[in-house]
Amino acid sequence: MPAGEVASNAESARAIAQRIGKRVAVKAQVHVGGRGKAGGIRLADTPDQAFEAASAILGMDIKGLTVYKVLVEEAVDIASEYYLGIILDRDARRYSVIFSLAGGIDIEEVAATDPEKIITADIDPALGLPAYQRREILYSAGVPRAAVPQVSAILDSLYRTFSDADADLAEINPLATLTDGRVIAADCKITIDDNAMFRHPELSQFKEESEEDPIEAEAHRRGLQYVRLGGDVGIIGNGAGLVMGTLDEVKRAGGAPANFLDIGGGAKADLVKNALETVLLDPNVKGVLFNVFGGITRCDEVAQGIIDGTSGVNIQVPIVVRLAGTREAEGKALLSRAPRLVMADSMQDAAARIVELIGAGDRAR
Repeated sequence: MPAGEVASNAESARAIAQRIGKRVAVKAQVHVGGRGKAGGIRLADTPDQAFEAASAILGMDIKGLTVYKVLVEEAVDIASEYYLGIILDRDARRYSVIFSLAGGIDIEEVAATDPEKIITADIDPALGLPAYQRREILYSAGVPRAAVPQVSAILDSLYRTFSDADADLAEINPLATLTDGRVIAADCKITIDDNAMFRHPELSQFKEESEEDPIEAEAHRRGLQYVRLGGDVGIIGNGAGLVMGTLDEVKRAGGAPANFLDIGGGAKADLVKNALETVLLDPNVKGVLFNVFGGITRCDEVAQGIIDGTSGVNIQVPIVVRLAGTREAEGKALLSRAPRLVMADSMQDAAARIVELIGAGDRAR
């Protein structure tokens, strides 16, 4: 890779360019492609020009993301550009290599206009990515023989990094052959499977919460599986399948789900309270639907969490609760003594009730 450092202000960018001592590229650091086309990548011949480039890029909006940092790195003389990526192919249930001689532009654009320029190859999990398969990929793509050993070594390293880090995408674009014959990773991107982050605490320092939805970031800090969806019906359930089914029923009833939130199996009262507080952080939420099936989860524990989450708080939105399964009777008995809670007998009934209550509230206002 080219020599470089990250800067969060223009003065730091100037100092980094001074240390590098040659022409530099100043690159916006945001999790999105197309930065160059948006003006987020600029060349600078001097430290003062690096200062000016960083001043222009910092604070820029690129596809809805604000630039807070820039990478200042050595500019290189590129002879040719390749695309190299490894993805998790869910259809093939394997990792797959994607390689193209048409590097430096979005691979989606290449796929749409020149699909014949893309080589793909599945990776056998029992074999990994042996040297003979790497050579076959590169020769098939038309990589010059002189560059094959270097590109093959980088492909091997990328695969091991991808696998060891539990990534679902790792790409180098462009993988560049320089005028002096060296092959380098001129730009790259990697995304890690969030479900594997517990195995990689060393990577948590690189997480950029500023680029996440603030409520999603807070939910993740609380250990909740939450996705914001933009509607007005807050949804809490136990089990991803049940929550997805609840989203569908709310839509079928004419409502718009505000979120996906799965409290999982065996949810205790404090977790349920946390979940309710998180859903209510969204100002768009006009009502909350609890849909809980008690298998491992005990309905009375969930009921106590709902009571704890609503007691002492001036909740201004209706809450509909559907409980079924383990200790259902005990849970319903607890909730019968709680004000402002509406009980429902089925998922379909619960969805219809919360949509009706939200509509009635809107009419009243």
